Amino acid sequence: VIYTSGSTGMPKGVMVEHGGIVNELIWSQKTYMLDSHDVMLQKSSFNFDASVSELFWPILVGSKIAMLSPGEHRDHDSLLESIRNNSVTCALFSPSELYVFLEASSAEKCQTLAHVIAGGEELSFSLVQRFRDRLAHAALHNSYGPTETTVDVTAWTCSNDFDGYLVPIGKPIANTRIYILDVHQQPVPIGVAGELYIGGAGVA
Repeated sequence: VIYTSGSTGMPKGVMVEHGGIVNELIWSQKTYMLDSHDVMLQKSSFNFDASVSELFWPILVGSKIAMLSPGEHRDHDSLLESIRNNSVTCALFSPSELYVFLEASSAEKCQTLAHVIAGGEELSFSLVQRFRDRLAHAALHNSYGPTETTVDVTAWTCSNDFDGYLVPIGKPIANTRIYILDVHQQPVPIGVAGELYIGGAGVA
């Protein structure tokens, strides 16, 4: 059970299935391919769905986990020091966290970072540009998914030549279906606004 306030602002417990978590983890591994040399930064509260990936994905593939103390992620010096001292290669950030991290004077010294996965909020193009300026050696991935769909439902990797105004949320992950429907639950044409409907293994 993972708690979320969703769009209502009122906390609610979401009971996801083990099968949805396994689907998320296997997709993550096939997509990003961590191995025993990788180190995942674990900084999310266990009340947040990102902690599922931070904890179980490295365990699944034999990678290491660098665990921050509670609240340590808010101390920018401690965060940077942990990434550097533990040779962290993969980290998950909300765009707000990523912005603060990139503003730190020594963020570019985190040369071991290979994958940075942004999720939980909209990723802006200005932040993508900032990321390129400070961590050009690392890959930036944008992920999207409500807690009710077991962490991620779509993902997109930012290419070096991307210069669009709106950063895409990407395409469905494995065993997931995405539909954009109108008020009558009919598919809308490309370029027409609609509601996002999600189906597949991750739906709680």
